Amino acid sequence: MFFTLSKLVWFVLQPSAVLVGLVGIAAVAGFTRFRRTAKISLLLAAAGLFVTGFSPLSSALYLPLEERFERVEPDGEVAGIIVLGGVFDSDTAEARGTTEFNEAAERITEVIVLARRHRHARIVFTGGSARLFTTGMTEAEGARRYFKSVGLDPNRIIYDDQSRNTYENAIYTKALASPKQGETWLLVTSAFHMPRAVGCFRQIGMPVVPWPVDFRTAGVRSLKSMMRSPAQGLQRTDRALKEWVGLFVYRLTGRIPSFFPAPQEPAEVRLSAGDAAPQ
Repeated sequence: MFFTLSKLVWFVLQPSAVLVGLVGIAAVAGFTRFRRTAKISLLLAAAGLFVTGFSPLSSALYLPLEERFERVEPDGEVAGIIVLGGVFDSDTAEARGTTEFNEAAERITEVIVLARRHRHARIVFTGGSARLFTTGMTEAEGARRYFKSVGLDPNRIIYDDQSRNTYENAIYTKALASPKQGETWLLVTSAFHMPRAVGCFRQIGMPVVPWPVDFRTAGVRSLKSMMRSPAQGLQRTDRALKEWVGLFVYRLTGRIPSFFPAPQEPAEVRLSAGDAAPQ
C-alpha cells in the first residue's frame, strides 16, 4: 500500500506535472469567463518552467544531500558490500535482450572495483521492481546478468529481488546477509540518496559505512551554472525534490530515525536485530 500510494501521489505532485497542470488550467480557463485565472496560471507555469528549467535550483537541492556523507576508507576487513538497485533500464534491456544502464550506473560498476579491492567481501545486490505493476525483469535479474558477464564469482553474491523501495532494501538485505556484530558493511548508492538509505539501515539496526557514488553536482561551483536545457533542469528538479519529500515521508512513517540522517549516529537510534519487520 505504501509503495503504490507513494508512486501515485508523486506522479501528480512532481514539479513537472504541476507545471503541466497549470498550463492545462490556463488553456481551459482561457475559453471561459475565468480569464484572470488563465492569466495567473499561465504566468505561474512560465515562471516555474524558467526557475526549474534554467536556474541552478536543482543543484541547490542536490548539493546538501550529496555533501552529507563523505567517502571514507573503512578500517579493517570489509565483510560485505551492499549495492542498491535503480541502475537498469529494465524495459529496454528486456526488449533488446541486452544490459542497459540508466544514469545511476556507477552504483553497480563501482562494485566491481570494490569487489577486487576487498576479495573476501560478500556482495548483496538489492532491488526488485520499481514498476507499479510488477511484471518483467527485476533489477536483481539485470544485476545477475551483468555480474556474470564481467566474471564476478557468483558464490560471493546474494540477490534480493523482492524489495521495491529503500526501506525494503534494508529489511531484505539484513535478512539475507545475516550480518554479525562488529562486521563492516559498505553501502553503495547515489550520493544524493545516501542520507535516506543510511537512515533506513540504521532504523533496522544494521550499521553501514557509506560509499557514495553517482554525484549529480560538481560541488558549490554548480550553484553558479545554468542548465543546458529546460528538460535537463526540470528532470533534475523532479528527482532532487523527490528525495527531500522521501526523507520527510520516511521520517513521518518511522522508516528513518531522523529527518536528515547525519554521519555521526546517536546511540539512541541504534536498534537491535529483529526490531523491524517488512511492511
